[in-house]
Amino acid sequence: MLSIEGLSKKYRGTETYSAENITLEVKDGEVCGLVGSNGAGKSTIIKCITGILPFSEGHVRIGGFDLAESPEKAKRLVGYVPDDHTVYDKLTGREYADYIGSLYGAKKERKKEIVERYAEIFSLTHALDKQIGGYSHGMKQKICIIGSLVHDPSLWILDEPMVGLDPQTMKALCGIIRGYAEGERSVLFSSHNLDVVDKVCDKIAFIRKGRLVSVIEKKDMAEGFDIEAHFRSVCEV
Repeated sequence: MLSIEGLSKKYRGTETYSAENITLEVKDGEVCGLVGSNGAGKSTIIKCITGILPFSEGHVRIGGFDLAESPEKAKRLVGYVPDDHTVYDKLTGREYADYIGSLYGAKKERKKEIVERYAEIFSLTHALDKQIGGYSHGMKQKICIIGSLVHDPSLWILDEPMVGLDPQTMKALCGIIRGYAEGERSVLFSSHNLDVVDKVCDKIAFIRKGRLVSVIEKKDMAEGFDIEAHFRSVCEV
């Protein structure tokens, strides 16, 4: 579903790569976790994959479409939850989700079904017709997540989705992520929560100073594998 080949990114005015020669594949039906210390380059990589940032070198293909050559076709396959959970405060939750869905051409009845299903899971049904400006941080995060799913994306990308969520919502989101990858859909998400990554992911990519330093598939992990020890050995400066 997602193929990244030699992805490199330099920001203007610097000679240092924020992401350097990243090569990674997320297969159909797979959940991949992206982990690393603060400033390692996780968000830069994600913003390049989603087309928010241009990249200096390499290729990104989503569902077989090259992001540089067919950006609209590639982006239509993606649902994205940014790390700042930006939403439109003057819209109601329902209006926001409907607006996002319309950008992707989602069908009206399908949008309604998805919004109501996830609003119930996230205990947000009571607030769907209230202005987002009155939402708490956690509620804004929830409606942002719902909005990313209204068009049934083939690739779901989440940047630090667990930050600021209460334990019950975190548990619900973990279940949604795991279930979403069933069939032909895939998930890529970054997180500082190694316990969540360990429980939810099929594959874990470790990032250090903009470089991919280790990729481990859960099926290949030895019994008793210590993900925290591995993180310390490959990611910490």
